[in-house]
Amino acid sequence: MKNTKILVADDHQEIREVIRVLLSSEGYEVIEAKDGNEAIEKCSQDVDLLILDIMMPDCNGYQACQQIRQISKAPILFLSAKGAESDKTLGFSSGGDDYLTKPFSYNELTARVKALLRRYYVYQGKESPSTEYKQLVFGQLVIDEASQKVLLAGKDCECTEIEYKILHLLVNHPRQVFSIQHIFTSVWQEDFYQSASNTVMVHMRNLRKKIHDDPQHPTYIKTVWGKGYTFDAIK
Repeated sequence: MKNTKILVADDHQEIREVIRVLLSSEGYEVIEAKDGNEAIEKCSQDVDLLILDIMMPDCNGYQACQQIRQISKAPILFLSAKGAESDKTLGFSSGGDDYLTKPFSYNELTARVKALLRRYYVYQGKESPSTEYKQLVFGQLVIDEASQKVLLAGKDCECTEIEYKILHLLVNHPRQVFSIQHIFTSVWQEDFYQSASNTVMVHMRNLRKKIHDDPQHPTYIKTVWGKGYTFDAIK
C-alpha cells in the first residue's frame, strides 16, 4: 500500500519544516511548496491531503484552493494566523474542508489530519468494498453513490466531499429535520463546538448554489427556522 502523501504549502520554510517533521513522524510522506503556484503544480491525484497557508506571495491559499479544486477532491486544511470568522468563511467558500489557526498544537494538527483522511478514505470507498451502491433520483437531481457524484440535469455539480456527505445524509432521511449540531457530528465525525455552526452553514450555502437550490424558494433543501434543515423533494 502506498504511503499517504500530504502537500504542505507555506512561504515560511521553518513552518514547513516543523510540519514536515511532525507528519513524517506519524508515517506520512510530505511534499513541500513555498507558495500557491508551486502547490498547484505539485498537486496530483497521488496527493491525499493538502495543508495550505493563506498569506502566500503571488498566489494565496484561497486562490490556490480554487485552482486545486478543479483537479482534485483531496481534503484541504487551511492553516493560518488569520482567525476571523470572515477568513474561515472565505476558506470554506473557496473549497476548503477544515481551518486551523496559528499558533496550533501538534496534537490538534495531527488529529485534524487523521480525521480528514479518515473521511476521505470512506468517501473514496476505500473502507467499504462490500457496500451496495445505488442512484438516488429526485427529478433532475441524481446522487450517484458509486461515483460519489451529484448530477443536475446530467452535469456534474462538482461537490466537495463534505458537500456530498451533507446531501447524502439528508436525502437518505427525507423530511427528517437535522439540526446543525447533528449534521456536524454526523458528517465531520467530531464533537460539536461553537464556531462549527458557521462552518455547516457555509458548506450548506455552497451546496445549494451547486444544485441551483434557491433558499428563498427551495426545491430540495428546506430551512426549518430554529431547528435545522430537511430534504423535502420527492423521488
